[in-house]
Amino acid sequence: MHVLHAPAAALRQLLRFARLQALACAFAVALLAGVALSAAAPGLPVARYDLLVGYGVLLTLLFWWCGWESGRELAVIAVCHVIGLAFELVKVALGSWSYPEPALLKVAGVPLYGGFLYAAVGSYVCRSWRLLDLELVGYRPRATAAVATAIYVNFFSHHWLPDLRWPLAALLLLVTAGTWVRFTVGGVRYRMPLALSFALIGFFLWLAENLATYVGAWRYPDQAHGWQPVSFAKFGAWALLISVTFVLVALVVRGRGGRRQRQDPAATP
Repeated sequence: MHVLHAPAAALRQLLRFARLQALACAFAVALLAGVALSAAAPGLPVARYDLLVGYGVLLTLLFWWCGWESGRELAVIAVCHVIGLAFELVKVALGSWSYPEPALLKVAGVPLYGGFLYAAVGSYVCRSWRLLDLELVGYRPRATAAVATAIYVNFFSHHWLPDLRWPLAALLLLVTAGTWVRFTVGGVRYRMPLALSFALIGFFLWLAENLATYVGAWRYPDQAHGWQPVSFAKFGAWALLISVTFVLVALVVRGRGGRRQRQDPAATP
């Protein structure tokens, strides 16, 4: 390739990658848009949190009906929903954050729509796997799953026991050392370390969390009297927690023979 053409080609690839990422985020974007619109809409006939439960269910069915998520992917996304709700129940009870608005579909201070926030992350990983034709090289499923489980448990247990976040982060780096994620953009195959992908996803989840709290998805204690940026420490928390979702999705994909070959209809130009 001529040296003068290289920057233009790189820009085209970057734009293709951004488009695929936008498609992968479709569920999350639609859900967040619904949260924002419901917050801005006056005089809703039902509680906003209850309305968002119905909206999340409709979004899920729409993605399945359009073929953007398979039945198996829908199952793993549902598991993400349940795991997320369990996480919410503990964290809200401990005062880590709150959902201050009233609702009928609310258990121990947690509206059922809260699980869709974690389902959206599961949807993103599933759709990224499909759209980018992901392949894992040097992946250690058992070791990575064990560390991811410990990370999930630590986010509960650190309220009573020593916080092992940093040792677990080091252990995650150890078990993912030499693990590469291969992906395709515009017919070109690339690769990046799995640990780097966790860090990048964690950063963008932290940005999304800032936007979500701004539109009233939930509220941290320091946002009680007005919105404040979410602590940058949450970036590290998301970079660790994404390993849990990744392990669940990898279990489904690897169970079907590794790389996903079927293309998403929404990705067709």
